[in-house]
Amino acid sequence: MGNEEFKSCTLSSDIVSSHSDSNSNTNPMKQISINGPHPQLPKLVPPRGSRVTSEESTHQPLPEKFTVDMMKLIRQSGNAISKRLSILHENDDVSKTDLAAASDVTEFEISGVKVLVKLKSEGRITFFSRSNCRDSTAVRFFFRERGFDFSEINVDVYTHREHELIERTGSSQVPQIFFNEKHFGGLMALNSLRNSGDFDRRIKELLAEKCCGDAPAPVMYGFDEEEEEDGVGVDEMMRFVRVLRQKLPIKDRLMKMKIVKNCFSGGEMVEILIDHLDCGRKQAVEIGKRLAKKHFIHHVFGVNDFEDGNHYYRFLEHEPFVSNCYNFRGSTNDMEPQNAVMVGEKLFKIMTAILESYSSDDHSRLDYMRISQSEEFRRYLNLAQDLQRLNLLELSTDEKLAFFLNLYNAMVIHALIRIGRSEGMIARRSFFTDFQYVLGGYSYSLNSIRNDILRRGHRQSYPFIKPFMRGNTHHELGHQKLNPLVHFGLCDGTKSSPVVRFFTPQGVESELKRAAREFLQNGGIEVVLEKRVVHLSRIIKWYKDDFSEEKKLLKWIMSYVDANKAGLLTHLLGEDGGGSVHIVYQDYDWSINS
Repeated sequence: MGNEEFKSCTLSSDIVSSHSDSNSNTNPMKQISINGPHPQLPKLVPPRGSRVTSEESTHQPLPEKFTVDMMKLIRQSGNAISKRLSILHENDDVSKTDLAAASDVTEFEISGVKVLVKLKSEGRITFFSRSNCRDSTAVRFFFRERGFDFSEINVDVYTHREHELIERTGSSQVPQIFFNEKHFGGLMALNSLRNSGDFDRRIKELLAEKCCGDAPAPVMYGFDEEEEEDGVGVDEMMRFVRVLRQKLPIKDRLMKMKIVKNCFSGGEMVEILIDHLDCGRKQAVEIGKRLAKKHFIHHVFGVNDFEDGNHYYRFLEHEPFVSNCYNFRGSTNDMEPQNAVMVGEKLFKIMTAILESYSSDDHSRLDYMRISQSEEFRRYLNLAQDLQRLNLLELSTDEKLAFFLNLYNAMVIHALIRIGRSEGMIARRSFFTDFQYVLGGYSYSLNSIRNDILRRGHRQSYPFIKPFMRGNTHHELGHQKLNPLVHFGLCDGTKSSPVVRFFTPQGVESELKRAAREFLQNGGIEVVLEKRVVHLSRIIKWYKDDFSEEKKLLKWIMSYVDANKAGLLTHLLGEDGGGSVHIVYQDYDWSINS
C-alpha cells in the first residue's frame, strides 16, 4: 500500500520555485514527476498488529498514524529534492543552457530518484494535409518521430478549411506547415531545415512565442460545416411521405398464415394519395412505385416494388431489421440520397484519414479509443446514415468493389468500438452476422458483404440471417467475377488478418495485388524445404473454394512472394522436388489489432 501511494505522488514546480527564483528569472522546469520509489528508500508499512489487504486498502480509510507517517515522508522527500535541485543550480550541474539544449524531456538522478523535467512549449504546430498523400504522411511521420505535438487539418475531411488554406498560402497544395501563425512551407522546407543542422534551435525559436489568435484553429469536435453540395436537401418525395405517415392505418395483419407487423396495403395508400392530391389512380400508383424505388417503403416479403390492391407494405423505419442496424439512430434519413460515387469517395477519404492519424506506421495496430473520441469518426457515423437509402446500382464494377471493401473495413472498426469482441466461436460468428447496417434500403452484415457481394453468393456454414429482402438483389450487387484477392483486402480486426487499408476505384485491382503481396511476404506463408512443408494462413483454408487446388494454389502464390520463397516453392513443385508437398495451416490469432 505504501509503495502504491508513493508512486502516485507528483511534485509540481511550486516545490522548487522558492529555490530556483534566485538563480533565474524564467524557470524552464514546468513539472517534476516521481516515476517510482528507489529500492533504498524506506518502505511504508501499516501499523503493527493490523493486516490490510490490497482490496481493503482501496475502500477503507487509512489509520491516522499511517497517514501522518506517509505525509511526513512525502514532505521530507520534497524538501530533499528541492534542496538538491538548488544545489545543482548553484553548481551549474543542471543549467538553463543544458536544459535548453536537451530534448523536450530531461532526465537526471537525485538521491536515487529519477526526476523528469518537461519543457512545455508555448507555440503550436499545425499542418494542412490530404488523405492518402505521400508528402503529408512524411510530415506526419517526422513530427511523430521527433515527439512533437501537432494539429492536423485534413482538407479532404474538413472541406471548408481548404478555403482557409488557399487564403493563407495562395495554393491548395499540401502539406503546408505553420508554426503558430507563421507559414513555414511544405515538406521541402522541412527537409531543408532538417538537413541544415540547426533544426532544434530553429524549432525552439519558432515555438517560443505563445500561440496567438491568428494561427490556424485546431479541429473542434462536434461542429459541422454547412453542406456545400448543390441539391442536397430534404427528399422531394417527403411531401407525400409526411402525409402517408400521418394517415395510413399501420397495424399488424395476417398474410399467408403469418402475422405481418406494422404494415399497410397498397390499396389504402393509393386511396390516401388520390384524396390528398385529387389525382387519378394511375398517378397515385406511379407515386407509390417512386417511393418504393427510393426505399421509403418495401413489400413485406419483397415480392414486388409496388402494386395497387391487397398487397402489404411497410415503411423502412418499420422493417424488423432496422432497429438492429448500427447506422440507424431512431429515425431514417429523409434527405435526398447523395450520388453513390460521391459517398464512396467520402468514405475512402474519411477512413483513410482515421487510419493515418490513429494507427501505427505500418497500420497493423489501431488505437480504437482515440478513434472513438475523434472528430473524424463522428463524421464517419454521420456519413453512415447517408447509406440508408443509397442507390448502389449507380456504381460501376470497380467502384462497387472498392466501396464494399472499404465499407467492410470501416464496419469492423465501428463494431469493435461499439460492441467489442467476445471470446468463443459462437461470439465470433455473432460478431460477423449481428453487426449490420441499413444500406440501400436493406440490411447488410459483415458476413453478407463478404459472402454475398464480394464472393458471388458463396456461403459459409453458419448463415444466421437472411441478408437481403429481394431475391434478385444478389444478382444486381454481387461481384460478377470471383476474385480471391479480396480476402487480402478485408481486415477482421485481428492480429492474424491482413492490415487495414482502404481502396480507390481507379486502382483497386493493383491495390489488392499489393495487399496480397504484403500479407504473404509478412508471415502469410512460410516454407520449410527440409520437411517439404508449406505453412499457409488459415484464411486460405477457410475460403479454399475461392482458390485453386493445392498445387495450383502454390503456383498462384509464387506471383506474390519474394524471390527467395518463390525459388523454394519452385524447387518443391518441380520434377526434381522429390515428393509431395505437405500444406499446414497456421494457427489464427484472434486478438484485437490494437
